[in-house]
Amino acid sequence: MKKVFVAAVVLTLLLTLTAGCDDNKAQEEKPLIKVSVILDWTPNTNHTGVYVAQKQGYYKEQGLDVEIVQPSAGGATQLVASGQGDFGFSYQEEITIARTKDIPVKALAAVIQHNTSGFASPVAKGIKSPNDFEGKKYGGWGSPAEEAMLKAIMIQDKADFNKVELINIGSADFLTSVSKDIDFAWIFKGWDGIQAELKGVPLNFIYLRDYNAALDFYTPVLIASEGTVKNNPELVTAFMQATARGYEYCINEPEKAGQVLLDSVPELSKDLIMASQQYLAKEYQGDAPRWGEMTGERWEKYANWMYSQKLIEKPLDYQEAYTNQFLPKE
Repeated sequence: MKKVFVAAVVLTLLLTLTAGCDDNKAQEEKPLIKVSVILDWTPNTNHTGVYVAQKQGYYKEQGLDVEIVQPSAGGATQLVASGQGDFGFSYQEEITIARTKDIPVKALAAVIQHNTSGFASPVAKGIKSPNDFEGKKYGGWGSPAEEAMLKAIMIQDKADFNKVELINIGSADFLTSVSKDIDFAWIFKGWDGIQAELKGVPLNFIYLRDYNAALDFYTPVLIASEGTVKNNPELVTAFMQATARGYEYCINEPEKAGQVLLDSVPELSKDLIMASQQYLAKEYQGDAPRWGEMTGERWEKYANWMYSQKLIEKPLDYQEAYTNQFLPKE
């Protein structure tokens, strides 16, 4: 009887272990949820966090199979709003305009905490303030908000906006353009500004945020549609938890993060990527208590400024334009 009892116990244990292994195997083999994230521009260091989360397996740990998609003519915001993409990169200006036109998108995180953009020109051009824009050629992409931004800071500096020649250069290279066709342009310090440093071209850089607190808007931001946020919060939580880990990695390991981006997009310049990652490592989170966090005050200030400049037709319900709820707890 004793032998029979021992054999029964051993058999029970074996069956339990086998069942446990089968359960684990079933969990491991659970299919990943396919998710897309649409970039706002060609791949650059603003996007490194999602490449890191993809390559380091952070998305997979959350049960996601994430595809990073290059932007099309429609733009990430329109595609995400229409359900043709799950998540995307956009910027506060675009979300403000979209929501006042009843386009259902919501900001989930600030990729970079403060606005690092501004009007830049080679030092040799002698443009040190908005007053110096008079009589110069500005190279832009033809956005109404762009023109309003330029005009607003010139008026603040008591300069005459009508004395600036506006030239649409589209996506032309900044350094090439300022060497031939224009005198100054609106650029991001962490990309074109770094590229100028690497090429030994000293710049005068006028940060927008230095002229008006309302212009310290979030650019870029990560977005999802209202439908995704309301109907599939578990998906949004999983995506944002992994993405936040990706950007935290960028903050703590900029060189390794840069290599991940280069491995993913090998046609990029290694010198530019590495220098840009070092710069952005301090800018992604900035002075916020955690990466991605946004404040209602900054959404409200910028929306009020846009309304005052007639860039939106009605005031923005700013509290509905963004959320911090899917970010990891502090």
